[in-house]
Amino acid sequence: MIRRKPLTKDAALLRMADLCARSEHCSSEIREKLRKLMLPASVADEIIDYLEENRYIDNLRFAKAFARDKVRFSGWGRNKIRMALAVKRISSSEVSEALDELDEDEYLLALAKAAEAKARNLDLADYEERAKLYRHLVARGFESNLISKAIRKIQDEM
Repeated sequence: MIRRKPLTKDAALLRMADLCARSEHCSSEIREKLRKLMLPASVADEIIDYLEENRYIDNLRFAKAFARDKVRFSGWGRNKIRMALAVKRISSSEVSEALDELDEDEYLLALAKAAEAKARNLDLADYEERAKLYRHLVARGFESNLISKAIRKIQDEM
């Protein structure tokens, strides 16, 4: 078994600062990375405090970018994004602010794309098939009132 030399506080700080400079990360992700490096919790707290003070880490900025990217690239709804951010220990106020800033037109377009893609393989005249589409969109995190409107719109276009 290869034994590694323990990472110093300064080396860990540089590594995490470099990581945060390249892409958005939240404090819980960095804390987990520091834990895997087997650094004491007190040292990890100092590193995270430094990164937050120098704006390498900003949980609100992370939440906004995460929400925007998940709608745009993954086609997720607000509910799924809210749950994913809760898992990352982002505060509910920051999550709410990030979700409020989503572009509504882009959000509705993501819902329409997800609905139309799934509806291609379904007969929406059949109740069971409509229910399958509804469950699919709920699992993607979209709100039920918007899902109902999207399904009606697809049915009207048929």
